[in-house]
Amino acid sequence: MPKPSPKTVPVQTTDAEAEDFLDQDLSALDYMQFKPMRFETLPKSARLTMRLPEPLITALKAKAKARGIPYQRLIREALERALDET
Repeated sequence: MPKPSPKTVPVQTTDAEAEDFLDQDLSALDYMQFKPMRFETLPKSARLTMRLPEPLITALKAKAKARGIPYQRLIREALERALDET
């Protein structure tokens, strides 16, 4: 009997859709489609103040809003990525 092709996770827009998806057998799910995610577990104990051009702040806020996250988190992610690249 041929092995079934691995499942991919469909786009879900509601909690009910996500719950229905999780209620099924996920043993054939292709886990290679998932990307690592950073969890913000460390306390934010240091403060950073910097001056940036207004258009840059506006662009950061717009991009963060499109992703549904605070713009400070977007900046923190960019800093983390820059450190990972070195």
